[in-house]
Amino acid sequence: MEELRKHFPALQSCTYLNTASNGVIPKPVVAWRRQHDLDLMNHASIFRDKHKEHIEQIRGKVARFFNASANETALIPNFSFGINTVLEGIPKGQKILLLQNDYPSINWPVEMRDFDVCYAEIDEHLEKNIEAAVAKHNPDIFMFSIVQWLTGIKIDFQFLKELKSENPDLLLIADGTQYLGTEYFNFAESPIDVLGASAYKWLTAGYGNGFIFIKEAAKQKIHPQTLGFNSALRFESKPEETLFVRYFEPGHQDTLNYGSLENAMNFVEVLGRDTLYRHLSNLSKKAKQEFAETGLLLPSTLNRKEHSSIFNVKGGKVLFQKLQKENIICSPRGGGIRVSFHYYNTEDDLNRFIEVIQNN
Repeated sequence: MEELRKHFPALQSCTYLNTASNGVIPKPVVAWRRQHDLDLMNHASIFRDKHKEHIEQIRGKVARFFNASANETALIPNFSFGINTVLEGIPKGQKILLLQNDYPSINWPVEMRDFDVCYAEIDEHLEKNIEAAVAKHNPDIFMFSIVQWLTGIKIDFQFLKELKSENPDLLLIADGTQYLGTEYFNFAESPIDVLGASAYKWLTAGYGNGFIFIKEAAKQKIHPQTLGFNSALRFESKPEETLFVRYFEPGHQDTLNYGSLENAMNFVEVLGRDTLYRHLSNLSKKAKQEFAETGLLLPSTLNRKEHSSIFNVKGGKVLFQKLQKENIICSPRGGGIRVSFHYYNTEDDLNRFIEVIQNN
């Protein structure tokens, strides 16, 4: 573990439990970014002559990493841009099911448009609440975060498969920002029709990069309006010749930011995804057990069979200030304190947090 942690200098100066807010960028990615900018500075347009080839290389990398096809994969600056582009392409008046208090980039763009909106509650009975809401409202679309930003509650994928099987016309649109990069995910085999994510958290790629996957069947229901240079293949192309994923990629694409995502994925693969994901899973289970034994969890987390690596523990302003003083980095969220563990965290980090909590 120390061999891994040497790539993350920020971990040497604090107990970092805040990946749900901002993932730590590894040194090899920063080194690549530095060389990229030096090449741009020294060679200008000559360096950019190969940018389209590089973008397609990155697209392929992202697609393979999550088992999607390149034709289903668009590179976007962040999830919010991607989801607004999707919603602009959906006919007005569609009935959309949301989760109450889901992340603002999910709920706000829907609520501010001319859609018929209904809701399901987020608690320990999340799947039953969704099932009841679908039966009651018969929505056209269900939009949701795979992992909840406030609590770390993770939706059951088996439930989603059953929901899609029973409601094949229901379009499932998901935010994977708080999930992708924590375990293996197979887009092709998932029931999700549209999945987007920003990559600055669990994928540790820094800001300004993300992606969105859209299955072929879903493209028939979405008609994006975003266009610009790069949307078509050539200057001479007509707007109507635009490839579907290129509606999400107008203008000049940034090989620095998207290349950071590519290199962050390469970094994880070199270290071994199996090893990293297994370590994170074990640490998350250990954290839930420890937090449960010390009475820190609410029923909405405690009573769930499966959970993510994000936890909202009981505590207010005074406790948060003490954690700050002890150089434990976390976030006040939803009336509690949100802590999150990634593959670069250890049991020592967990024990340090619990020690400060118990001595409060």
